[in-house]
Amino acid sequence: MGWALLCVGLLLALYTLLRHGLRSAPRPRARPALRGRTAIVTGGSSGIGAATALELARCGARVILATRNALRGEAAASRIRTETGNEEVRFMHLDLASLRSVRAFASTFLRQEPHLHLLINNAGVSAGGTTEDGFSLPFQDYCDSKLANVLHARELATREQDTQVTCYAVHPGFVNTALFRYAPLWLKPLLLPLAWLLFLDPSEGARVVLDCATRDGLEPLSGRYFTDSGPQQPWPRGRDDRLAQALWEGSERLVGLRGDEVGPSPAAPAAPAQ
Repeated sequence: MGWALLCVGLLLALYTLLRHGLRSAPRPRARPALRGRTAIVTGGSSGIGAATALELARCGARVILATRNALRGEAAASRIRTETGNEEVRFMHLDLASLRSVRAFASTFLRQEPHLHLLINNAGVSAGGTTEDGFSLPFQDYCDSKLANVLHARELATREQDTQVTCYAVHPGFVNTALFRYAPLWLKPLLLPLAWLLFLDPSEGARVVLDCATRDGLEPLSGRYFTDSGPQQPWPRGRDDRLAQALWEGSERLVGLRGDEVGPSPAAPAAPAQ
């Protein structure tokens, strides 16, 4: 029994040494002054979203945690207020799997908040099945959504090039978050230890998100794709302007947007399950 405990202890020690040895130390980063700025962070109750919201609150921003679970959202907002001393952190309900909820959130925000300076579209899920509007949630669609993020930022930057609105597509790196709870059961015994050993912590994954959201001088790079190493060239499909425009127009049709009008369109059918 003693030898078994000793072996387990040695393995844990080796595991911890490997974990810290394979990962680089975080870069020092000056905190920008964000008092008077309002930020929305979707999926802000856990993972990268919570780490991003925490740092924005430390910088003095008013932070809206837009999440679907009220208990977790309120708890996260309370935790961030306590840790930072910033009382301008609040929860607002948003279920991104429901266009009805998205419209209700937008309507409530516009009534209650005079400004929006930062929108961090962080929330993601790969759980299988479909949303209430018929959009598919299997794993392949989650992967496809990463390309869609790059193309969406590219097209949005094109459409807003004569305004002060800027946007960036961000790859935070491989981060150990609660997203892995949706992994197949047979894969978890292998995936979870590897994630703990090799993947970034949420606070590390939030670095590039915060950099794009708050660093001065990035405006000429609006629409670009960023990693922790800075702006990168995505794969050729991620640079296809015609595909980006088609994605935008198809998305408008699927969600029922026509110009500045918000609301379901009678001619907009729900997307079929994949």
